[in-house]
Amino acid sequence: MIKKILIANRGEIAVRIVRACAELGITSVAVYTDADRYALHVKKADESYSLGPDSASGYLNAHRLVNIAIASGCDALHPGYGFLSENPLLAEICAQRGIHFIGPTAETIRRLGDKVEARAAMIAAGVPVTPGSDGNLADLEEALVCAEKIGYPVMLKATAGGGGRGIRRCATAEELRRNFERVVSEASKAFGSTAVFLEKCIDNPRHIEVQILADRHGNVIHLFERDCSIQRRHQKLIEIAPSPQLDDAQRTFIGEQAVKAAQSIGYENAGTVEFLLTEDDEFYFMEINTRLQVEHPITEQITGIDIVQEQIRIAAGLRLRYRQDEVQYRGFAMEFRINAEDPKNDFLPSFGRITRYFAPGGPGVRTDAAIYTGYEIPPYYDSLCAKLTVWALDWDALLDRAVRALRDIGVYGVKTTIPYHLEIVKSAQFQSARFDTAFVENHPELTHYSVRRSNRDVAAAIGAALAAHLGL
Repeated sequence: MIKKILIANRGEIAVRIVRACAELGITSVAVYTDADRYALHVKKADESYSLGPDSASGYLNAHRLVNIAIASGCDALHPGYGFLSENPLLAEICAQRGIHFIGPTAETIRRLGDKVEARAAMIAAGVPVTPGSDGNLADLEEALVCAEKIGYPVMLKATAGGGGRGIRRCATAEELRRNFERVVSEASKAFGSTAVFLEKCIDNPRHIEVQILADRHGNVIHLFERDCSIQRRHQKLIEIAPSPQLDDAQRTFIGEQAVKAAQSIGYENAGTVEFLLTEDDEFYFMEINTRLQVEHPITEQITGIDIVQEQIRIAAGLRLRYRQDEVQYRGFAMEFRINAEDPKNDFLPSFGRITRYFAPGGPGVRTDAAIYTGYEIPPYYDSLCAKLTVWALDWDALLDRAVRALRDIGVYGVKTTIPYHLEIVKSAQFQSARFDTAFVENHPELTHYSVRRSNRDVAAAIGAALAAHLGL
């Protein structure tokens, strides 16, 4: 078994991995930039090492991360999500230097990072894909011909893209002409590649993804699906497992398709197969994320399987502990991404000092956080500061518990998305479990919420403001 892991990440996911290591009796090693010197993952890990003052690129130097892993006696490295988690170079360097990379092989990451190659692999495996170009587009003229063939609207996408970047919806030939160079330029700057391709735009789809686990012995299972339809600008806000919008037949079908997709490419470790579900209830493959997802806790809550621990076991060469028929789910779980953003001001980032933080509790409530009272949220990284996960036996109970937990959590000193999440949960359309990826843009009124505060809330807010003023 692996004995010591370097966590090549920060924030709540680094804390999450530290906890998994602790339960497995594995020594955890944190890394940090100067901006993260007092971060929670540094405090929680068994050991920690500085990456220096460069806050912007400190977590992006693959060679330095592996050097620290070797110097500190680690035999494995966990990339978390974001940063270098889907960069084949990090996996490659780990393999060259005898470090277990807790994720797929470099070859798999490289292959699936190329959206065109991933599409081709799924077509060969018989997994349904969205109609689109046969490969990368040579130029604008080829894009126009292809769009005319598959029909507008179309999605122009960066082949090496991800995270919602390098994507433009084009409803007409004129929009395609206008956006082509923009996407090529964005792809070059963000991903180091100018390759782009076209897909038929599925308007107002539901975004459904399936969690998979695969070992190096050829065993592949799925842990059911998550509904990630509540998102803003292709960035997820709320995730639900299992999807309240699927019936049993659909759930079985999409799980089987995800396993087929993973088997067809010899996938290893944890991954997520993402699909779009049309208004006509047709599933189309979108991509495979070759890393741990932000929203993995909701799958853990409904199945009882610790996905991070399974990742570590798989990387050590062990077989999966579960057969597909042994994996069951119970109830519903929902995750809220608590971002340091101001929903009333176009979600402007709200970095600064946490003057007071109260974690929610009670039955069915879990919090994965990177913050604490007095913590200074640095302006150099993602605005995610906590994830609130709630679980209940049925959908209505889940909604009630979500409202209670969102009112229970307290983050003061910065603006957060907590009040906005509360408005979404209380909205009639959300409660009816019929929503798609256009939900946020179709409900702008939810950002103009009115927060009803109790006397205790008001007193806490006044106390936090006074403490901030006094520098306490």
